[in-house]
Amino acid sequence: MIKEFKAFIMRGNILDLAVGVVMGTAFTAVVNGLVEGIIMPLIAAIAGNASVADMAITLNGTAIPYGIFLQALVDFLLISLVLFFILKAVNKVRTLHHHEEAEEKPAAPTSEDYLREIRDLLQQEKTSAQ
Repeated sequence: MIKEFKAFIMRGNILDLAVGVVMGTAFTAVVNGLVEGIIMPLIAAIAGNASVADMAITLNGTAIPYGIFLQALVDFLLISLVLFFILKAVNKVRTLHHHEEAEEKPAAPTSEDYLREIRDLLQQEKTSAQ
């Protein structure tokens, strides 16, 4: 049972998943820091208040804090927008880098190239033999 568990844990996809979770957590901290530390203060400077979480209506003496939902929605949209721009920039850099690599690599000879070379060598031998 221990050997099976060890084999299960050491499988490549489990390790890849663990690395992905750790990297996702770290990336989430970076994006949240950007949104909460830079973007939200800019919105607060422009609009006067960056939080709508305090908004509520009172119905029969009970406060319904709909602002919490609105704030979560605004945060989600801002984080999604930031992620969109980050991923768009990363994809552009990746595409440019891939394009440069493709230009640098010479084309590998095909079987047709080898056959032409053999044909030409055979014709040269035939010509020189006559």
